[in-house]
Amino acid sequence: MNQSVIGSKAMVVSPHDLATEAGARILEQGGNAFDAAVAVSACLAVVYPHMTSLGGDSFWLSYHHAEGKVRGYNASGRSGYKANIGAYAGLTAIPNRGVGSIVTVPGMVDGWDAVHREYGRLPWGRVLEPAIGYAENGFPMSKDHYANTVHNEAVLARTLETADIYLPGGHAVKTGERFKQQALAQTLRRLAQYGRDEFYKGETAKEITDFLGLRDGLLTADDFADHRGDWVEPAEGSYRGYTLYQMPPNSQGFAGIMALHILEPFHLKNVAHGSHDYYQLCVEALKLSFRDRNRYLTDPAFSSVPLKRLLDKRYAAKLAASIELNRASSMESEPLGSDTAYAAVVDEEGNSVSFIQSLYFEFGSGVVAGGTGVLLQNRGSFFSLDPKHVNCLQPAKRTFHTLMPAMACREGKPAVLYGTQGGEGQPQTQTAIFTRMVDYGMDPQQAINEPRWVWGRTWGEPTQELKLEGRVPDEVATSLAKAGHLVRKVKDFDGVMGHAHAILRDERGFLQGGSDPRCDGKAIGL
Repeated sequence: MNQSVIGSKAMVVSPHDLATEAGARILEQGGNAFDAAVAVSACLAVVYPHMTSLGGDSFWLSYHHAEGKVRGYNASGRSGYKANIGAYAGLTAIPNRGVGSIVTVPGMVDGWDAVHREYGRLPWGRVLEPAIGYAENGFPMSKDHYANTVHNEAVLARTLETADIYLPGGHAVKTGERFKQQALAQTLRRLAQYGRDEFYKGETAKEITDFLGLRDGLLTADDFADHRGDWVEPAEGSYRGYTLYQMPPNSQGFAGIMALHILEPFHLKNVAHGSHDYYQLCVEALKLSFRDRNRYLTDPAFSSVPLKRLLDKRYAAKLAASIELNRASSMESEPLGSDTAYAAVVDEEGNSVSFIQSLYFEFGSGVVAGGTGVLLQNRGSFFSLDPKHVNCLQPAKRTFHTLMPAMACREGKPAVLYGTQGGEGQPQTQTAIFTRMVDYGMDPQQAINEPRWVWGRTWGEPTQELKLEGRVPDEVATSLAKAGHLVRKVKDFDGVMGHAHAILRDERGFLQGGSDPRCDGKAIGL
């Protein structure tokens, strides 16, 4: 798709066409953006299980037309009461997979309940109906889902409950064939009937914690029963007349604001798009924001994060002055998870939801909890076992989180909703998309389609590699390499760049939606 989808009343974007269609149906049935967003999120937890699940976390930015302000909901889980460094005695790091990687309570279902309870219009059970239907009756296996299943067969095969669902008969369900999740459908039906507390205090919670208890897991019934998410004030900045909103810590969202603050003095509209200088300025601005992110980001209940100073434009100006157009700066890159799904909804009243959800690595821990069909996240494996590290493991603590849905307003109303999956790549891709729309006048689809870059590694071995999509001109790649970047060309449209989506309200009041050709997504305008 080369042009944005246009909607005169509403817009839904997500990384899976079935989830997008479910959100559009909810709007057509009289639901608002919040109903549709929960429906999309629940569907993604069914049709995109390599990226997200009921066993993961989510973050939500919301705007209700009657309130006239942006709010955030932090639906990320905390570590269990038994989770401490001593629980991993003899190890230098928390395992990335298996029961040992399951450290934090899933916040996803609590997020659905909070958003729906606060702003939803349709009955709770109605917004879960599409997800229940896809779990029970099945859906065609997508290319991305199949490729990720094959790539992670060894991980999925380690746990019988996981293998039974994702490798029936010992093999991945092929692209286009029907994929069913009967156990997950039953869990979703219980949630539809009994509500949020079914997941945290009911039969589902008991089955998950009993399963983990028999395998020396860290999470207990008390951890689930005591879980709560939080309505929070977003982190705020500005760029060329737009007010920028991101989730506050424990999200890395402030890094996205910092990068734009650092870029603002350079007046990108005077820099040729796609040139050496464009990539150099963006990459170096982001690396500077990553330095502070890595230094400070953790659960603010445990360690203060100096947001006021980090988001001060005077500080940004000092950082901007340190950028050299022909020299790459050096810094360490830590592996960050990439299995995430971003989506957004705007309705006819102007209600807007920008949200993102994740399991951390593809298929998370690789562990489905008993007969629930719920794949549990490994997000807590990002905690450090170094007691001096700002993100060290402690009981009832939230970890450094890569998830960062974004929203930008003009004259107090949402103008751009944007985000992507991709760990370290999230603030990078957000910066690319936003500057392309604001500085270069591109529509959302064009901004998403243009060649992208990602510095560092989304997850795996740490690296300072600068990956460029194959469509970036060779002369630009060569000049960036001469500046000191470790350049590597990847595919023309490469999944490592993330799966980005965006909604823009244009000067005529229409909604333009863009969906990433690097995934199975779709934009629908109404």
